[in-house]
Amino acid sequence: MYPILQNIHSYWAYLVLLVLTLAILTSVVAYFQGKAFEAKNFRLALFGLIVSHLQLLIGLLLYALSPLSGLWSQLGIAGVMKDSVARLYLVEHPFINILALAVITIAYSKHKKKRLSKSKFGVIALGYGLGLILLLSRIPWDAWLS
Repeated sequence: MYPILQNIHSYWAYLVLLVLTLAILTSVVAYFQGKAFEAKNFRLALFGLIVSHLQLLIGLLLYALSPLSGLWSQLGIAGVMKDSVARLYLVEHPFINILALAVITIAYSKHKKKRLSKSKFGVIALGYGLGLILLLSRIPWDAWLS
């Protein structure tokens, strides 16, 4: 079951990156062009939120089933923090991605409270953009691209 979840988590990440990038780009363009916030913009922001949260759920399940989580008991906290690979998979990747999802969720929630279209687009572009940067910063690129 672990390899299946790992593949789902890897391939779903492409969808997450695509949808977040689309939401950010459309929001930036609409912000500068002064367009009205329409239902399609709302749906794209919502879809970005949903696929991101599904990725997080898959990742948390994967974390619980991971053979790497046994390193906590083998190496202890100090040992995990000294090993760059273990630290990436057990600490940095989960923590930063949870933080990124919190930023995306806050941006989604805040955009709904804005009245002006420009404000809505600005919040989505900024929040989703920051979330995407955080996500990209902790992807294990060497394992993901191989």
